[in-house]
Amino acid sequence: MFMKKIESYFSDNLKMPLKDLYDLPSSAKTFPSGAHYRMEIAGVETAEIFEVMAKEAQNKKLPVHRVIGTVGGSALLETAELKHYAQIGAGLKTEVVLNPVPSRGWDLGRQYITPEGFVSGMRIRGQDNLYMWLKEFDRCLNAGIRGFLICDEGLLEVVCKMRQDKVIPSDVVFKVSVFAGHANAASARLLERLGADSFNPLADLPLPMLASIRGSCNIPLDVYMSIVDSMGGHQRNLEADEIARICAPVYFKYEPGKNEADMYNSWRDPTYHKFLIKEKIRYACIAREWCEAAGKALVFNDNTDDLSVPKP
Repeated sequence: MFMKKIESYFSDNLKMPLKDLYDLPSSAKTFPSGAHYRMEIAGVETAEIFEVMAKEAQNKKLPVHRVIGTVGGSALLETAELKHYAQIGAGLKTEVVLNPVPSRGWDLGRQYITPEGFVSGMRIRGQDNLYMWLKEFDRCLNAGIRGFLICDEGLLEVVCKMRQDKVIPSDVVFKVSVFAGHANAASARLLERLGADSFNPLADLPLPMLASIRGSCNIPLDVYMSIVDSMGGHQRNLEADEIARICAPVYFKYEPGKNEADMYNSWRDPTYHKFLIKEKIRYACIAREWCEAAGKALVFNDNTDDLSVPKP
């Protein structure tokens, strides 16, 4: 009875697709200076691994625009190392996005890592944990970090309001993590309205779903091109050119490996991380080759003055 009104409301008022876009329209949006896609390397857990990544990227002549680090929590780094991490990012003119505190079931609550707990999504439990996040956030800011990973919409609203009210620096950016569990156009628009600067949808979305999300928000999308085996292990480099065309502006994101529990715990093996970081750079080079060979005039390494580079 109400469906015709609902359909009209989506198209006329919300300006949002009601269904996934199977016609796969090209995105008319880009990064500020014209790029369709950029490279994001995740799981850069320590300054030592950051240096290995930087050297490998230089050897491969691959620009890395953004690094997602300390997925296991920046609280696992000493302050001196945190400052060194910021200095590396500043020297490379690479945007650095850190996760401040251990999460994903490494705090007191363990429901998330039970066999059925994955459906809960990641959220901060209680104000004490939110307060601890903010304390570590402050330490990262003082070390010069300007990018942060967010998986809780309430926290996102709070920190974006603080940025608006000049409580924190205006150049701080917030990326919504895949672990927030969002996967549709309405959610993307909500996150943008709350102040998110980029958005990582669930890793297994097909192209029509990604197209509907792109058609409803303006912030960059962060799309997994490679993901750990425990979350599906899929590889999407063969779709690199289509993802760049449909999702622009988009960060290609790489996170191969066995599982996140082994990769991001507090006693991780640096040897394993050094191997993985080189693999991530290699995969990113392959994606660039696919995009360059596609004949779709896809722009990659543009002027990157819009990146929130650390300020140590």
